[in-house]
Amino acid sequence: MRITKIKIKNLFGITEYEADGRSVELIGKNGAGKTSVIDAIRYALTNKSDRKYIVRNGETEGEIIIETDNGLRINRKPRTQQADYKSIKQNGVDIPSPEAFLRDIITPLQLNPIEFLSMDEKQQNAIILDMIEYPWNMQTIKEWFGEIPPDVNYDQNILQVLHDIQSEKGYYFQTRQDINRDIRNKKAFIQEIADSLPEGYTAEKWEKANLAEIYTKIEKIRKQNEIIEKAKRLIENRDNKVRKFEADKEIAISALDREISFRANQIDKEILQLEERIKVLKAEKESLETKKLDRLQVIESEYKANVAKYDAEVEEYREYADMEPIDFTELQQEAETVEKMKSHINEYYRMINLQQEVEELQAKSDELTRKIEKARTLPGEILETAKIPITGLSVKDGIPLINGLPISNLSDGEKLDLCIDVAIQKPNGLQIILIDGVEKLSTELRTKLYEKCKAKGLQFIATRTTDDEDLTVVEL
Repeated sequence: MRITKIKIKNLFGITEYEADGRSVELIGKNGAGKTSVIDAIRYALTNKSDRKYIVRNGETEGEIIIETDNGLRINRKPRTQQADYKSIKQNGVDIPSPEAFLRDIITPLQLNPIEFLSMDEKQQNAIILDMIEYPWNMQTIKEWFGEIPPDVNYDQNILQVLHDIQSEKGYYFQTRQDINRDIRNKKAFIQEIADSLPEGYTAEKWEKANLAEIYTKIEKIRKQNEIIEKAKRLIENRDNKVRKFEADKEIAISALDREISFRANQIDKEILQLEERIKVLKAEKESLETKKLDRLQVIESEYKANVAKYDAEVEEYREYADMEPIDFTELQQEAETVEKMKSHINEYYRMINLQQEVEELQAKSDELTRKIEKARTLPGEILETAKIPITGLSVKDGIPLINGLPISNLSDGEKLDLCIDVAIQKPNGLQIILIDGVEKLSTELRTKLYEKCKAKGLQFIATRTTDDEDLTVVEL
């Protein structure tokens, strides 16, 4: 589809402009109206403009008419005092959804292909990848991966999507990395626990061991041994104890003798000093012997009571005296072993739980690996069936290659060729290219650009800034 007529009136800085289907170069200084022609055509094809004012200053209505060789007629009239007018017809018949129709017959780069050269590599790659036609939607993604992978921009070509999914910076890779790190840490901890456990340790065995029962037995034996020891001491010390009691008796008697003697001497002195009390004192003296006998009886009674009490205690323990203490060393060792083994139970089960967690994490890691590998193999499968519009185009790791080279490695001439190939993606679309600002290119590159367009049978309208005061149209 080629343009056969262009008519512009009162748009932007243009008073009136007409052209046929020939390729032209618009030459003149800034403000001569070159870019206004380009902007007017863009406006006709997109209904969009970067300019604040579309209608020429001082006018209330502008107009652009574009006609093609297949009967398409586009007529737009922007107005300042009433609603804009739009008519898009094919052979005199209104086209339904006209804006969508226009979007389908042009590509954005047709309206400014040099813009492609100034883009960064990421933007260029995205545009090229978008040219690869492969039908897909979010259900396709879900069928491939069982879910919609997060942290992925799905507003891009499927090959870029798959590259982002399997990327080292992607959710799957990063998550797997975190999981694998967790697995390594848990395995190290498991090994640390395993190394601390006795060889052949099983928690089930030591959980059932009754440590309280063992200690009960030990305590019973210990008490019995204490009784045995006490019995032996009681019997062994009986004679000593009796001698002590006898000594206590003699000491008490001696003390009594001293006390009585002392008191008798005192009385004798008092008798000499107190004659008036002689009788009383003599009577008291006479009673001292009786008191002595009474006290002797008390002392003797205490002696006998002590002996009797001790002998009673001896008799209580006599049955144990001939017994030997029981050796509970083995039981004590058993208790210590059980206690030690029980101390490992919590760590043992912690190790078991960690092992289960490792198995679960490993399964997740394996599944992520499967998804990553899926994302890595799918591009090859896609490219086997996808429609590739550019000769020599291939894709590696989500990066488009032209004859095996990334765009950044192409020469300026090769980039220009690619630029035109990218711009004209629709063979049945409008075969025109608008090139604003070719003065940015060298003469050689500009010539090659024009030759490339002619070789492809493309109509083009280019603008070039010069020192000429007036707008000049040069047919090419």
